[in-house]
Amino acid sequence: MPNPEFVQSEKKSAFSTRHVVILGVFCAMAIVVMLLSKVMPPVSGFLQFDFKDVVIAVGGFLFGPISAVCISVVVSLIEMLMPSSSGPVGMLMNVLATCTFVCPAAFLYQRRHTFKSAVVGIVFGCILMTGTMLLWNFLITPLYLGVERSAVVAMIIPILLPFNLLKAGMNAALTILLYKPVVTALRKARLVAEQRYDGEAAGVNWGAIMISAALLATFILLGLVMAGKL
Repeated sequence: MPNPEFVQSEKKSAFSTRHVVILGVFCAMAIVVMLLSKVMPPVSGFLQFDFKDVVIAVGGFLFGPISAVCISVVVSLIEMLMPSSSGPVGMLMNVLATCTFVCPAAFLYQRRHTFKSAVVGIVFGCILMTGTMLLWNFLITPLYLGVERSAVVAMIIPILLPFNLLKAGMNAALTILLYKPVVTALRKARLVAEQRYDGEAAGVNWGAIMISAALLATFILLGLVMAGKL
């Protein structure tokens, strides 16, 4: 994956008008992707695949984990205000899922701008997000759905664990696939500066693209199986 452009120090640009405007653009893109994600059928009636984390992950790679948290909170707040929202509980779960997935990758990538760091960060984020969401599903779902905690425990292995792994895997594969095109579009719009850091690949990593595409197709098929559509 290419390295981030535009931000050499997040501290220098954290409160600049330009930075706020660009984060607003990412918030808008994440909201659109979130709405489009709803075409994916839910699993077990209440688990929804959501690809807005891809947009937030790209923002995290470009601008750092603090900016990713800001985008996540704003988008989740707007989502909470929508008619079909699950309310404050849904917002909390959204923010936790996004931040545990995106922030480790963004943090590692800021420390060392290499493709390897990005992949390691994304893999770690997938694991952390899955573990965190299993814990919070165990704690919150009985209150949210009004069911016994034992019923939630019975869902962990057959439903919650594979769902969270698939969701994280799809977002990870999409992030690798779309980072370069998104950054290129931002460059052309002059929202991201033409600048390269050490370790940035000059061309496209076709091996990573092919592997990511294959994994994404596999995860989507498995997701449709879980949703009972295949």
